[in-house]
Amino acid sequence: MTDRRQRYNETIGHIKSLIAGETDLIAVMATVTCELHHAFDYFDWTGFYRVVEEGLLKIGPYQGTHGCLRIPFERGVCGAAARTRTTQLVDDVSRFEGHIACSSSTRSEIVVPVMTPAGALIAVLDVDSNQPAAFNECDQANLEAICKLVGETGG
Repeated sequence: MTDRRQRYNETIGHIKSLIAGETDLIAVMATVTCELHHAFDYFDWTGFYRVVEEGLLKIGPYQGTHGCLRIPFERGVCGAAARTRTTQLVDDVSRFEGHIACSSSTRSEIVVPVMTPAGALIAVLDVDSNQPAAFNECDQANLEAICKLVGETGG
């Protein structure tokens, strides 16, 4: 657990220095995705889905194999995070009703909403792992802090 915390501290420091002063949301998302994906070996797909119209997410910057292009708020873990505006931490995606299998190798997933300071949902950060129960409360707290930084750019 300490190694994970330490890795997040280092990664968040890198992210902050890389995005300092950046106002372009896509550039920030691309940078965050790259830094996260390469920092953690259990992150097999890392990316953002952007809110493009009411009730619809579209793929944004990501690292990994192809992702789903469009996700309605009514479907999947990403849709649940967007709909409820709460982090979804799923230890076993096969047990999540309505899970969308963009990749058949995904075993666990965490999805964090990205909100502006005014409270508008602008995206979700989706991280998939090929390992069961790969994510924990350390991941959740740190990914939520990172998404807050991203949301501040979008607001």
